Amino acid sequence: MFTRKALCLLIIPLVIEQILAVTIGMADTVMVARVGEAAVSGISLVDTINILLINIFSALATGGAVVSSQYLGRQENKNACIAAKQLLWAILILSSVIMALALIFRNTLLSLIFGHIEADVMSHAQTYFWLSAISYPFLAIYNSGAALFRTMGNSKVSMFTSLLMNIINISGNAILIFGFNMGVAGAGIASLASRATGAVIMVILLRNGTNPIHVRDPWKPQFNFSMIKNILKIGIPNGMENGMFQIGKILVQGLIASFGTAAIAANAVANNLASIQILPGAAIGLAMITVVGQCVGAHDYKQAKMYAIKLMKITYVSMFALDIFLLAIATPLIGFYRLSPEASSTAWELIVCHTVCAVIFWPSAFTLPNALRAAGDVKFTMLTSIISMWIFRIGLSYVLGAWLQLGVLGVWIAMAVDWVFRAALFIQRFLREKWKHRQVI
Repeated sequence: MFTRKALCLLIIPLVIEQILAVTIGMADTVMVARVGEAAVSGISLVDTINILLINIFSALATGGAVVSSQYLGRQENKNACIAAKQLLWAILILSSVIMALALIFRNTLLSLIFGHIEADVMSHAQTYFWLSAISYPFLAIYNSGAALFRTMGNSKVSMFTSLLMNIINISGNAILIFGFNMGVAGAGIASLASRATGAVIMVILLRNGTNPIHVRDPWKPQFNFSMIKNILKIGIPNGMENGMFQIGKILVQGLIASFGTAAIAANAVANNLASIQILPGAAIGLAMITVVGQCVGAHDYKQAKMYAIKLMKITYVSMFALDIFLLAIATPLIGFYRLSPEASSTAWELIVCHTVCAVIFWPSAFTLPNALRAAGDVKFTMLTSIISMWIFRIGLSYVLGAWLQLGVLGVWIAMAVDWVFRAALFIQRFLREKWKHRQVI
């Protein structure tokens, strides 16, 4: 069903898109670094909440992508278009509600999650959170549109849109932070403008009737509750999995905040560099939804398994090459952030830990389960991830980080143990082929 050329045309733009997406967060952090470590820490704390919500939006988008890709595999393009419109309206309503709640309870949420942090860090976090919340509906629509174009095998659209969003974000940072001295507010406004632009572009392009999946009159709600149910059948378990995973990260972030500003800054910088290290796996994981989803929709489980294994091999090779290269240049990269000597030393330790573990365990823990999700086997991935997160990501973090006083390094070691557990269970599930017996549409 997919030639080598077709896979390359799908995966390569996805890798580029992931690189561009990561640079938005990195640009904010690097360019705000001139304001001070408190600003870097404030953005870092809010980004843990932002990532939670982004993953919830992405989970619903994945639900729509799985349903649409299986319809395409069945050659039922009309139903794929109907599913696409249901996705857009469902995610718009959800993201608007979340935006309203975030704006109303902004200060309460930050105080509840992060506790008593330094006053200047909290002030920066409040400003950045307010601007981030306004962007949630735009971000949700962009994620949905990108997922639908990937379902069609056209990942160039999201790649070029992401490129434009990065240009807007970085140039906005330069003007607002450096030109108008707006600090964190400038970074937040630039990100908001870039996400709004991405959402508008996606809606316009999805109206094109020549696409296999298109949405006529996207501003007119037409609800098909059967379709919505199928989308939620994938999206809710996936959203719960992603949401609980990010809640765990937020709880752990609260623990890291207790280690001091240097630990927060080191964790923020290491997270930025670590997010680059997993780019190939994240991109191929998105491709896995399209490829395996269409194979399963066509009831060709032999090809579904064959492509899943092939994509996993590509993931391991590409991540190994990239991660070793990034480790070799990690010291000058950390230097760009102008951290204190203590924070720089800690950031280096975290990157070494992440590199060693990521090349071995990350693909099986995070790329492989997308093959299971594409087949509709979402409850197993959800339960595995939630159990692993609470026992290892959270519980072990407090044991190693606080009780054994390993600090932020202990938190990252606990994270690696979480990956090992996930990888073992997902590999076993895939090889036993129980995912072949799940029905989505």
